[in-house]
Amino acid sequence: MITLGCSKNMVDSEVMMGQLRANAFDVVHEKEQEQSDIVIINTCGFIDRAKEESVNAILEYAAIKNEGGIQKLFVTGCLSERYKQDLEKEIPEVDAYFGTMELPALLHRLGADYKHELIGERILINPQHYAYLKISEGCNRTCSFCAIPLMRGKHVSKSIEEIVTEAKGLIRNGVKEVILIAQELTYYGLDLYKERKLAELLKALAAVPGLEWIRLHYAYPSKFPIEILEVMQEHPNICKYLDMPLQHISDPVLESMRRQISKQEIYDLVELIRKKVPGIALRTTLLTGFPGETEGDVDELVQFIEAVRFDRVGVFTYSHEEGTSGFELTDDVPEEVKQQRASRIMEAQEIVSFDINQQKIGRQFKVLIDRKEGQYFIGRTEFDSPEVDNEVLIDAKIHYLRIGDFANVKIMSAEAFDLYGVPV
Repeated sequence: MITLGCSKNMVDSEVMMGQLRANAFDVVHEKEQEQSDIVIINTCGFIDRAKEESVNAILEYAAIKNEGGIQKLFVTGCLSERYKQDLEKEIPEVDAYFGTMELPALLHRLGADYKHELIGERILINPQHYAYLKISEGCNRTCSFCAIPLMRGKHVSKSIEEIVTEAKGLIRNGVKEVILIAQELTYYGLDLYKERKLAELLKALAAVPGLEWIRLHYAYPSKFPIEILEVMQEHPNICKYLDMPLQHISDPVLESMRRQISKQEIYDLVELIRKKVPGIALRTTLLTGFPGETEGDVDELVQFIEAVRFDRVGVFTYSHEEGTSGFELTDDVPEEVKQQRASRIMEAQEIVSFDINQQKIGRQFKVLIDRKEGQYFIGRTEFDSPEVDNEVLIDAKIHYLRIGDFANVKIMSAEAFDLYGVPV
């Protein structure tokens, strides 16, 4: 099994692997491929760079198949959902292409049955102590830059009961932290319960024994459900952390992006979140190079970063995606300029991040140890998500820690994106 793209794709692969193993298949993820008879590639089709990576992976394994290295090659996921007909013509070596919702059909092609009784049963690809938990599929938003609704369809929530059952299953398998993901968390429940139910879901998960950290990813800022902040304050196992992609701050760009929120409303929302949950770590994602974006708009973004001082920031450059409303606009920002703007934004954030991290020196934090790498044990505080945020490095030559355990760590020094500490 090869997985490309986001954490939501990772969950899909884990579910697929669980189904295959339940059907007596020997299945591995991204290793020992040369010993496998069948390769399944779960693709991403979000932006140009991701599409290119997916196509290259398909071509690589198509060549291996032609040389007799594997017997069967199947492709699934977002790229396959979006460009199935084109792919069938361009890369016919693939035995079959499947969309994002065609797991039963893929299993059937392999001679396997879809096991409905496997509620949330997965083979975890990540370290066994944390897992992503998808609470819904699809998206009803109409952001002009985003092709996800074309590939994932309309928003469909899982029930609270199903999510809690899945969380309990993960805990039985040693998971201590669940990271709630969706295309858009804050819409959760509107389709199923006719009202937003993220706060109720959080309460239910917070009551699950053994679930030590609950983390929120991908919250949409417009009509943000403030009640989830009160739940976060009430329950210590809900991390004081929020990933809320804002994309931009310039009013003309926000309007063109169809974000349904204004500059002032964003400033007010960030202030309110910090007032309701003191000490919360805020992560955001920004998009630069959108059609019509000016240097003045980028100036506003930099001023925004300097004023608001986010704990974490990620930056993407705009990708002109057919099928989106943004595709009707002229992609008038050259790629080189997009990259320059992204670098400028990240340089501003690096200064902010360094300053915030310096203030952590001498303080103690509860740290979850993720892995050992080189001479360091590497872990995270509740203010950091895996792979995208800051890490805490502890010298493994001096200290012994177990992966998957929590440790109290005193921060001794800090860089812009890493902290160095010792167990206390």
